[in-house]
Amino acid sequence: MKQFLSITILILFFCFPELAKGQTKVKDTITRRATIGYDKNGNQVSLKPETPPLIQIAGAPKASYSYLWEMGDGNYSKEVTPKHVYKKKGEYKVNLSVTNNYDNGKPPKTRPRTVVVNDISNTEFSEIASLQDTTQYKIFNNREPVPEEEMVIVVSYKNPLNYVTNGKLYFFYNDKEFKNNNFELLETRTHFGEKEVIEDGFACSDEINNSYENVASTISIPTFINSFLIEENLDLTLLESKTLFRNVKILEFDNMNANETRNLFFTFKTTPEMIKDTSATVKMRGVYVPDRNYKNHKTKTLEMEIVTSHDPNKMSSNAAFMNYRLVRFKKINFKTRFQNDGEGPARTIRLETDIPDMFDKKTLQIVDSYPKCPICPKGNEVNYSCLDTIIKQKQIYFTFKNVYLPGSTQKNVTEKDSTKGFVKYTMSFNKDFHKQNTRSKTAIIFDKNEPVITNYATTRFLPGISIGAKTGYNLFTNLENSKSYFVAATISPYKSYRWYWQIEWQNNFHKYDSKSLKNNELVNPNGTVLQLQQTTLTTSFDNLVMEIPVLIKYNINNYFGFGVGIQNGINISEKQSLLTNVKLYEGANTNVLLKENNKITEGKQSFSNYKSGVLLDFTAGFSRIGPSLGVRYNLSLEKNFNYLQFYGIWKF
Repeated sequence: MKQFLSITILILFFCFPELAKGQTKVKDTITRRATIGYDKNGNQVSLKPETPPLIQIAGAPKASYSYLWEMGDGNYSKEVTPKHVYKKKGEYKVNLSVTNNYDNGKPPKTRPRTVVVNDISNTEFSEIASLQDTTQYKIFNNREPVPEEEMVIVVSYKNPLNYVTNGKLYFFYNDKEFKNNNFELLETRTHFGEKEVIEDGFACSDEINNSYENVASTISIPTFINSFLIEENLDLTLLESKTLFRNVKILEFDNMNANETRNLFFTFKTTPEMIKDTSATVKMRGVYVPDRNYKNHKTKTLEMEIVTSHDPNKMSSNAAFMNYRLVRFKKINFKTRFQNDGEGPARTIRLETDIPDMFDKKTLQIVDSYPKCPICPKGNEVNYSCLDTIIKQKQIYFTFKNVYLPGSTQKNVTEKDSTKGFVKYTMSFNKDFHKQNTRSKTAIIFDKNEPVITNYATTRFLPGISIGAKTGYNLFTNLENSKSYFVAATISPYKSYRWYWQIEWQNNFHKYDSKSLKNNELVNPNGTVLQLQQTTLTTSFDNLVMEIPVLIKYNINNYFGFGVGIQNGINISEKQSLLTNVKLYEGANTNVLLKENNKITEGKQSFSNYKSGVLLDFTAGFSRIGPSLGVRYNLSLEKNFNYLQFYGIWKF
């Protein structure tokens, strides 16, 4: 019966191999798709998305979609079902990018759809919504970057001058801070005749448009004009951007009317090599030159946090990978984003943020926030909107008081961006901190609801290298006339903390003697010694020895450390001088020397006498960086070659 069951199971596995896979997870290769639906009445079009079901993330707020519509004429909308009136007849390619929030799947793919307008029956169309007077230039993304997904970047720019201009746009991407490219530019969509130009060196005019001062007197936006006057050194801005980014897209535009606003769209795909750190911040930068005859310009840098899923509640920092040698005076940027997903507004929002010990909380500076409000006065309760900060031992509490942040599911709320907020701040490191990776998160509390926990923001250090110079003396207690000096170079982690490795390259200049004595007696038949011949062989060694110690060391504190390791060495060059001394004595009495003879023989050899051993090491001084003294015992596997080493070392 057992044989029958075994044969049956084997037949089933061969005939139905999928049964053998058991609980093996099969990768979902089905692509989710969203389609564009629309109703047209003359030149008015009502758009509607048709999206697949959402895959809710367990424990997260309710999953939802957000949208970015491109109307094909330079306009865009973030509404779910927007309506748009086209100004001219023609064919318009409508694009839709759908983002899945709190959803376990990938964003749905969409195909553009062409809308044909043959009749202008509705003349109540509007121009592209003008940017605020204090902005004039805006860059935003439809979602945060996820490895191997697409995203859209929108660039909006407005002519701030009171005359028609021909200008230029620079768009930089792929930070040189990271080893690999994070983005691949798939498509650029323009709607106002912008044309790409190729420039090897970013040539530009040498003049400044001083007429901006006159413009300021004719329009009521002097704050914007002043901001343009601040950014006058276009050469410096472009040079700095070239040093920070690998790629640039340059576009020129013509015939832009005064106060006119235009939009252009980039589609990027994140590369498979994109850094996988989900708290790292990547950047893109735009430089807007309203009139390319002059150097006056505006710069915007878009900061984006890498994510694994589209969650509006997120903590990030630019401390993902830092060079430890260069961070002492560096300020680290942090940003916590949040979104009210409730059915009503939030009036109090508290962010309970973990702060690793290596940061000095007294250096906290609030850079920006939304809702935008002043810092609360200490010790006083106020009835206006403000941002309060409470510093605790391990955390900092950021509390938005008396604010109004609408909920994403609140009635009559159509603009999802109005339900989002953030706080951006900086901190410096403590005076004495250790190179340790850290993780911190934020608990976000809307009014009295349960906290929403963000991802972990990480602090990681690049493996900085410390080069050391070392010199000293080796004491061989079992060798005659030994003199051994050495110089060495060391390599180890920069400002090593606790356990660390150290490799050395050591050259010894070693001299010592080795003697042997041999006696031959001439004896007569009656047993008396007639003559005694005494031969003394003295070999003098003059060696250049290369040794490579490899140690595992431990810093007890900043001043004392010990280590163990192994050492391998070989004589690079060896000079031998053999002195043969022969003495002939009368009888056994060595007081009567009959004859003496000396002979010297010299020889050389290279790369000989391989030696190995075990090391014990102790240092006192500045054990992490700087000068220190040490003593080391080398237990050699070759007889008589154990030695004590006394040395001084300076780590840079």
